Amino acid sequence: MANRAASSLLPVVIPGGAILAAFLVYLVVLAISGAGRKPEPPPPGMVWIPGGTFKMGTTEFPESQPVHTAAVKGFWMDATEVTNEQFEAFVKATGYVTIAERTPEAKKFPGAKPEQLKPFSAVFTPPAGNASGQDFREWWSPVYGADWKHPDGPGSSVAGKEKYPVVHVSWVDADAYAKWAGKRLPTEAEWEFAARGGREGSKYIWGDEFRPDGKSMANTWQGNFPKENKVEDGHRTAAPVGSYPPNGFGLYDMAGNVWEWCSDWYREDYFKESPKDNPQGPEDPGTKRKVQKGGSFLCSENYCARYKAGARHSGEMEDAADHIGFRCVKDAR
Repeated sequence: MANRAASSLLPVVIPGGAILAAFLVYLVVLAISGAGRKPEPPPPGMVWIPGGTFKMGTTEFPESQPVHTAAVKGFWMDATEVTNEQFEAFVKATGYVTIAERTPEAKKFPGAKPEQLKPFSAVFTPPAGNASGQDFREWWSPVYGADWKHPDGPGSSVAGKEKYPVVHVSWVDADAYAKWAGKRLPTEAEWEFAARGGREGSKYIWGDEFRPDGKSMANTWQGNFPKENKVEDGHRTAAPVGSYPPNGFGLYDMAGNVWEWCSDWYREDYFKESPKDNPQGPEDPGTKRKVQKGGSFLCSENYCARYKAGARHSGEMEDAADHIGFRCVKDAR
């Protein structure tokens, strides 16, 4: 049966010359009334994000200003970050080799000695006791042999961590997985709209209190970063996906745990010119940096704090580290 509101637009008697125009109006209203409606059946492991209009960005960080109106259409989104077991299925099916597993090209690392051109990725290592804690080079180490299968380097493994988010994946790797899975990486606007879960204007995606009733709502750093990690939430690094309460759309870990790649090119001042409808990021960013959202287990109130609603970050397309992962989206049919 036709939608009653739409049907009421058609009078019982319409002058002959107006029939076509009235019918077109009728079809448009039917389409609008169905916009955002959840299609069926749902893809496995994904939840429906109805789309809508929201205030994007935040006044808390300069690169996330100005706060502006954005609108996105409905889409499906992975309920969790892509896990080790999901990524392993992709690798087994395709033979894909991640950037972190490939021998670096000498032209990309000028000045590097031949013996230094070995596969590596970045691993967080707490700075030594006499370090200042002010320079990121004191806690980031290029570890030879660190990759998605060996998150802490040689000798480490993801055995028993099948439900943990896959890490040490670059944007290039995440994009390859998404295409294989018949999905895509989300735009920054889609990601942020989904992360807010229908909540508007709150400091965090769950509200304005960081730990309501003393309960951790996301996997973040507790203590004075980078030297003091109290591990009050029980997770020194990444946590298994779904360890914390979902947001209003049923999505897990949209704050903290691991940074998540978006499809957009990154430019710090893009929000000054971002279009309202379905923004896709700048066409010519002048860099090879892509947007990252959500923060990670290394974000704390005294450093980074980009697990707050509206925050944004970026990384080079081929960057990989033990706090970077991703999730995918899929367009409705």
